[in-house]
Amino acid sequence: MSESTTGVVAVDMAVIWSVAAAAIAAGLGLLWRMTRGVRRIVTRVDEFVDDWTGVPGRPGVPGRPGVMARLDGIEERLGSVEHELHPNSGSSLRDAVDRVDARTQQLTADTDP
Repeated sequence: MSESTTGVVAVDMAVIWSVAAAAIAAGLGLLWRMTRGVRRIVTRVDEFVDDWTGVPGRPGVPGRPGVMARLDGIEERLGSVEHELHPNSGSSLRDAVDRVDARTQQLTADTDP
């Protein structure tokens, strides 16, 4: 007997339906996992776009400005930081560091034999 049947029609049909159900369940599981991955990517892209463009305020939640709005005053802020890095009339951070360095050299020169 070269056929791959059991000879009992009910058993053969149960096997066929079981294999079909397992294949459908595996396909649905694969589809669910793919959909979940795509949904995660879409959510992250949506969050990035919201951060980039900003979000208007709504009742109970304040709005958030976008990246370009937050970077609007960056030139002024960087200018004030750069001002502190170069010596000027004695009020910059660099001048204060230079004064501390000069005092430290005086103290170490006094204590060396």
